[in-house]
Amino acid sequence: MYAIIESGGKQYTVKEGDIVRVEKLDVEEGATCKFDKVLLVNKDGELQVGKPYLEGLEVEAKVLRQGRARKVTIYKYNAKKNMRKKKGHRQPYTLVEIGKLA
Repeated sequence: MYAIIESGGKQYTVKEGDIVRVEKLDVEEGATCKFDKVLLVNKDGELQVGKPYLEGLEVEAKVLRQGRARKVTIYKYNAKKNMRKKKGHRQPYTLVEIGKLA
């Protein structure tokens, strides 16, 4: 049994017990959260597809950690103009463990 959920503008395929890194959620560590934007559920070979979401279905998850990803370095330059610009970015994320698909 698996489901496809939407969070932070991205879609994730999840099963019970999976650990998924999603875009930052405003939830404390150790708390539970629910994803109500369920796009698809496959239960014993039977597909349920939403238009765009399935009503009445939620995916429960436990927040394991709030963190920031590895640094991505952005380097811009213009040849022959002596213009150099170096920046770094660390994207925040939330690590969740998928619980019950209800």
